[in-house]
Amino acid sequence: MKAFKSMLRTELKLSLRGMDMFLFAICAPLVTLVILGITCGNQPASTGAEHTFLEQSFGALASISICAGGVMGLPLVVSDYRGRGILKRYRVTPVSPSLILAVQVAVYTLYALLSLLSLYLAAAGLFGYRFRGSPLRFLCGYLLVMGSMFSIGMMVGGLAPNTKMAGVIASALYFPMLLFSGATLPYEGMPSALQKVADILPLTQGIKLLKAASLNAPAGSALVPMAIMLAIAAICICVSLQFFRWE
Repeated sequence: MKAFKSMLRTELKLSLRGMDMFLFAICAPLVTLVILGITCGNQPASTGAEHTFLEQSFGALASISICAGGVMGLPLVVSDYRGRGILKRYRVTPVSPSLILAVQVAVYTLYALLSLLSLYLAAAGLFGYRFRGSPLRFLCGYLLVMGSMFSIGMMVGGLAPNTKMAGVIASALYFPMLLFSGATLPYEGMPSALQKVADILPLTQGIKLLKAASLNAPAGSALVPMAIMLAIAAICICVSLQFFRWE
């Protein structure tokens, strides 16, 4: 535990010094929320819909920081440490791959939770947003989506031979999910053919889970997304720990 706390403090300082995650995980979702709230936040999501556009989109907006930290930030940091020989030096210490990955997950979890809180305060304070679902159900779903997305980043960061390859893989995963999963472009407004393609993306299922929780939809509607999130997390975590590359 002492080693975890020490590494966590160091990684937080390094992350804040770089400012990248502050911009992409905190500022980007807030800017998107404000633009959405000003343009069409209080309008019905569709003709005859009981939910406003902002209510329909809150779960998707909350997922942006998860995707930024888990799919982009985490693998790039781990692969960068591998390329600079830092992981190689850790190998001769009691530090394990699980501890290294756990510290990175903790850093990006803090970013995600801070982003979620700031989004809610901004939505409620600026645009009168009302959370209709169960906060506990939403938080459990949020943590599940976070675990699933972070597990993907752990796997990419743990296996990528260098930072360049990690960046290519992370970008190939991150940008399609950011654009087509419903995080920025509304899933409901996509053509049916594009929706079928979007359903393949892991984050799409995560956003469906968060939307169901935030809109107080029947619990049965979240069973399939929940099962997919759990399966992704289990597979990616096992692969990342089993085949972790020190150098």
